[in-house]
Amino acid sequence: MQINIHSHFLSHKSKLSSCIENFDTKGILFGDGKRNKIKLFDLDSPTINIKSFKIPNLINKIAYKYFRKSKARRSYEYAANLLENGIGTPQPIAYFENYNWLGLKESYYVSEHLVTELTFRELVEIPDYPDHENILRQFTKFSFDLHEKGIEFLDHSPGNTLIKKVSEKQYQFFLVDLNRMNFHAEMDINMRMKNLSRLTPKKEMIEIMSDEYAKLYNKSFQDVFDIMWYNTCKFQEKYHRKRRLKAKYFFWK
Repeated sequence: MQINIHSHFLSHKSKLSSCIENFDTKGILFGDGKRNKIKLFDLDSPTINIKSFKIPNLINKIAYKYFRKSKARRSYEYAANLLENGIGTPQPIAYFENYNWLGLKESYYVSEHLVTELTFRELVEIPDYPDHENILRQFTKFSFDLHEKGIEFLDHSPGNTLIKKVSEKQYQFFLVDLNRMNFHAEMDINMRMKNLSRLTPKKEMIEIMSDEYAKLYNKSFQDVFDIMWYNTCKFQEKYHRKRRLKAKYFFWK
């Protein structure tokens, strides 16, 4: 087992290792655990969140050993990069990688567990959520700041932004599920709008986001809206086509 622990948490090495060794039998399951399994453990005062990634297939076992960084390592390093850039994400604590002669077996990413009021998904599913438009505009500013720093969060989808209320009208945003990111010197408008295309199919939300983004980006509302809405429709079409094909496959199977 290869271990990398943040310098602030080195004194907890023994307990962290114990959590990993007993991952299957201890801890509290968080979420459905269908793909990657997440469990919560107590680390003295903070509650920690340990994500166990699905064991990779044969090709990826080899790739993650010799050619690519594991998802756990990328999650840890990308979290550190986000924090260095002033972008919210749970504090990274450690990552663990277990290899055999063939390649990567298990890998785990450990971070602080944040308890927040909502995710972006609630804004999509509950249109009358209190302070809805204000939260949406602040989220758009958060995404704009991400793009200004050249950070392309490839899993920028409804469940991957945690939202915490910090005062009467102010909110903080935290990205999770971090193993897929690109970093650029700059991002053009098409790349930016495509990065927002997975968040919501609702035109009224796209209009508000376009209005706020246009103000921040010094572009016209229509230019921003047209590109954001085009990319949203394109993503939704691809998403629903994939679901239809999957339904047909399972029907005939």
